[in-house]
Amino acid sequence: MTEKLTITNPTIPPDSVILVTGSNGLIASHVVDQLLAAGYRVRGTVRNTAKSSYLQSLFTTRHGPDRFELVEVPDITAPGAWDGAIRNVSGIAHVVGAVDLSVRDPDEALATELPWQIALLEAARREPSVKSFVFTSSAWAVWTPDAGKRVALTEWTWNDEAVALARDKSVDPSKKGMAGFMALKTLVEREVWEWVRREKPAYAFNSVLLDTVMGECLDPKHQGIPSTAGMVHWVWENQHMDVLNMMQPQWYVDCRDAGRLYVAILASSPRVDRERIFAFGERYSWFKVAQILSELYPKHKGMGAPENTGWDQTAVPNERGEKLLARLGQSQGWTCLRKSLKGNAKSWLSLERAGVTDEKYSVLTAN
Repeated sequence: MTEKLTITNPTIPPDSVILVTGSNGLIASHVVDQLLAAGYRVRGTVRNTAKSSYLQSLFTTRHGPDRFELVEVPDITAPGAWDGAIRNVSGIAHVVGAVDLSVRDPDEALATELPWQIALLEAARREPSVKSFVFTSSAWAVWTPDAGKRVALTEWTWNDEAVALARDKSVDPSKKGMAGFMALKTLVEREVWEWVRREKPAYAFNSVLLDTVMGECLDPKHQGIPSTAGMVHWVWENQHMDVLNMMQPQWYVDCRDAGRLYVAILASSPRVDRERIFAFGERYSWFKVAQILSELYPKHKGMGAPENTGWDQTAVPNERGEKLLARLGQSQGWTCLRKSLKGNAKSWLSLERAGVTDEKYSVLTAN
């Protein structure tokens, strides 16, 4: 069972229905879990309810029957795709977004993604029950991590550097790294904010900027070790060190903290509106991750050894997120890296005890 959350003077009454898009993902499943812990009912969307039917059992076991409803939205780009799912919901935690890291042309990718993002915003505006909408963005929409630079970010900093690099045709695409993906995240969120400022929807609107997400997976048997939590498992298994060595030290957030942050933004008092919230819990590097895992599990053999590429020097405005977590009783602040990694390891250790192979991890993650 999940620890219950209490919200004082909630802006959305308990027992209201909250929509969570992409509810089978690592982050979204924690959003669902924490909303249920706070006394809300949740309607979760997935592309295929048959493949994600385990969610019904998972959340019934954790929170009791008739609190979670699974809804299929097979094609989010289809006209009216959201109309059924959004009916009579009081809040929306929109977690679905682009995941292809190999974007070459961010403007072309923007033209593909933005229409269905705006479609959900417009559907929410047409539904009078919607009081609050949280949009999921990325830390990379703010800046390109570089341990060699001392940078101070603000709430409205944008990653113009990545946009310029991605659009620069004089630079060999192989030299651009993930600038295309970073640029896409920047452009999509910026356009979404432009729509909100222009259309002035009555509901509260906020975006969450997630950096690397680590922590315990709620159902590793069915979810595997997905998303960036899976990269921690790479360190454990000494896999893909070349990829990890290319990633600059930056910030991480624990997945349970992320889930709680959505709850606080959606429903805590006083109302949160028209803000970008940084979900940055603590600095990390893959070298540090390996060091902590070695300390926690000294008997484990075969740990990866990522390069020591330095330490992030970025000043980030993450105090607002910390204060929002405190509204839910999390007075100790963001979850520390060591505790989050221990939860992360708990997920794959449970699979190892069950005899699940590495091949199975990848299959589960792909789903």
